[in-house]
Amino acid sequence: MSLPVDPNEFFRQVTIRISSSLDVDTAVGNLYDYMKDIIPMDGMHLQYRSVDGGMYLLGMQLEQKNLSEYPAFSKGEKEPFLVINDHDFDHVKRTMKQLGFQIGSVHIINQPEPRLGELIGQYFPAVPIPSMMHLELDIQGQILGHLDIAKMADDVYTEEHARLLNQVKEPISLAMANARQYLELAELKDRLAEDNKAMRLDLDRLSGNQVIGADFGLRQVMDMVRQVAAINNPVLLLGETGTGKEVIANAIHLASPRRDKPMVRVQCGAIPDSLLDSELFGHEKGAFTGALAAKRGRFERADEGTIFLDEIGELTLEAQVKLLRVLQEKEFERLGGTRTQKVDVRVIAATHRDLEQMVSQGSFREDLWYRLNVLPIRLPPLRHRKEDIAALTLHFMQRKTREMGISQIPPLASHAMDQLRDYDWPGNVRELQNVVERALILNPQGPLHFANLHRVDHEKSLASRVNNPLPASIPAQAQRKAGTFIPKALEELDKEHIEQTLDYCAGRVEGSDGAAALLGLNPSTLRGRMRKLGVSFGRKRHGKV
Repeated sequence: MSLPVDPNEFFRQVTIRISSSLDVDTAVGNLYDYMKDIIPMDGMHLQYRSVDGGMYLLGMQLEQKNLSEYPAFSKGEKEPFLVINDHDFDHVKRTMKQLGFQIGSVHIINQPEPRLGELIGQYFPAVPIPSMMHLELDIQGQILGHLDIAKMADDVYTEEHARLLNQVKEPISLAMANARQYLELAELKDRLAEDNKAMRLDLDRLSGNQVIGADFGLRQVMDMVRQVAAINNPVLLLGETGTGKEVIANAIHLASPRRDKPMVRVQCGAIPDSLLDSELFGHEKGAFTGALAAKRGRFERADEGTIFLDEIGELTLEAQVKLLRVLQEKEFERLGGTRTQKVDVRVIAATHRDLEQMVSQGSFREDLWYRLNVLPIRLPPLRHRKEDIAALTLHFMQRKTREMGISQIPPLASHAMDQLRDYDWPGNVRELQNVVERALILNPQGPLHFANLHRVDHEKSLASRVNNPLPASIPAQAQRKAGTFIPKALEELDKEHIEQTLDYCAGRVEGSDGAAALLGLNPSTLRGRMRKLGVSFGRKRHGKV
């Protein structure tokens, strides 16, 4: 049989087409469109085997629909369609040499051949085996991969077909090497972009990661940090919202042997349940609508480093199962994938919720609770470490003046620190940070004062008393008597608070440092309330006429 092509022209056209695009599928498609008129084929695919035995598909072109059912054609270049160990791979190569004949690097296997069907059926069950040519691709003896050409018919390929295909081995091998290098560089670029993004977020938070109170209110906590930092066991941080759990998690990471590796933070409660699996463990291309490319999850990004799972009590039960597997087996699968991913991650979890109670309610897995609770660290609320308030206040003043572009740190009013220490801080350190920021916004030149903290406290207390005047166990007559007393108590407390604020402001009502600004009222509204309550004004109040 004489092939309708000049060998030199065939070589030139194959070289042009296989090098026509950096997108391998496009290049293989261009090659297929040219070669199908010269060599009979229904499909062509370019693939390689990695060092770990994974078979990866780089490019593919199909003519008939039945070939699209081939399992090998259902995966992308980032997921192996098959994993073959070295022993089985050598067995496949020996069997192919025994079954077919070879011209150079081309193996020809024409059907029917039941032994080949039995062999490949071990890896691709119930798939018909077509006639095929298998071109091994290598450079200087190093196997790069292979090109397969198939036809759904018997006894299709001849020695002339094989010689023609073997002639273009070199340009296709070079294209394979370039394609693999390009894909590896593209994947590395994507990983670097993700890691750089995470690093920028980390750098933005570094100014808030200083542990204030390490030698005072947090001394016991920091002793625990030093003990657990050197080991790889999970750590569970417990404490109210705003106590600084993320700062302590960062301190553990920086004191650990993993300090030079990534620390990835995950706010579990901020991720919708439908996206949680994908965010934590990644997904493959096509795993769901909108998944246009494979994506690494947070655990892959944290490989060899630390992952901080804040508010772990918000995890779904499904995510808890996967997390337990990561903790026990150090492995997981991406959403939509079948390949097991290995990962080496140190897990630090945090919550303000009672996980033990959640276990009894069935909303948190008991086995995961026991796995996390090996090294619990409880952070005290700010009201139990008031000796740290002065240092924390100065830290936030320095940080916020820098962020707000204020030329110098304003002074504190004489009673400002007493006002901060007298407050109970239900929002803990985070609330203190917000209070300092608000004071700087209202009075950037200083002096800073915090009288409105007590006003907020009074309002909460009074609202509670109005909504729940007395317990139900108190007799009705006593409740009625109390009901005639409460309005008077409200007015007295209101009057007392206004008088204290006016004294603090030296009788001044208006202005940024006046009583109205501190109380959050319009000056005319404050004057009207003062008249109603009988509070004296300005000079009269300070003994002047």
